[in-house]
Amino acid sequence: MVARVAAVLRSFDEHHRQLPLTAISRRAGLPLSTTHRVIADLVNEGLLEHAGSEYVVGRTVWEVGLLAPVEATLRKKASPFLHDLYAATPSTIHLAVRDGTQVLYLERLRGQTSVEIVSDVGSTLPLHATGVGKVLLAHAPGDIQQQVLANLTPVTPYTITDARALDRELRQIRRDDWARTNDEMTIGASSVAVPIRRGGEVVAAVGAVLDSQSGDHGRALAALQVAARAIGRRL
Repeated sequence: MVARVAAVLRSFDEHHRQLPLTAISRRAGLPLSTTHRVIADLVNEGLLEHAGSEYVVGRTVWEVGLLAPVEATLRKKASPFLHDLYAATPSTIHLAVRDGTQVLYLERLRGQTSVEIVSDVGSTLPLHATGVGKVLLAHAPGDIQQQVLANLTPVTPYTITDARALDRELRQIRRDDWARTNDEMTIGASSVAVPIRRGGEVVAAVGAVLDSQSGDHGRALAALQVAARAIGRRL
């Protein structure tokens, strides 16, 4: 039953926030009758909610998620430094962790830039196409890196989809201790990101999204490095 509940909840993502019964059944890989019974229980417990004839994730899921250590500890300790970054730059600031082969956004402070931002708090995006994602991928276990390198789906025409080229970039990220993207997630947007360490372990990444034509990458990188070290000390 737990596996079925998880399959139903995981059928929702940032691109599928509202789904009918038939779509949930298909995406969860469950029979329609089983899906109907699971959904009825989830609605009764507040984990799913009705949206007309469709369903959305209930607030209870988010409230419980906020109790996870990565949420309660990391977001709380990083918050003042993220706000300092936000005040010092027009960039959008991201705090993120790795969730399997995806990057999970824990915080987003929207800058005053006109660059389109596709991330949102609680959403996931491909590791290989984002600045914070590349940082986390570079320090991920070998099996995770191999899974990602074997499935490099293009998001834009500039997304790196050559496994050898990305592997070389990951080695450079580990050497230089920062990552950059340019038009790889969104045309017109670039990003820089650095790792956050607890002791010697990379546990998160902090990044800034700027206009691709901006000349502030060096300034943003320096600010991110200071913030990442400060957050690491707090952890």
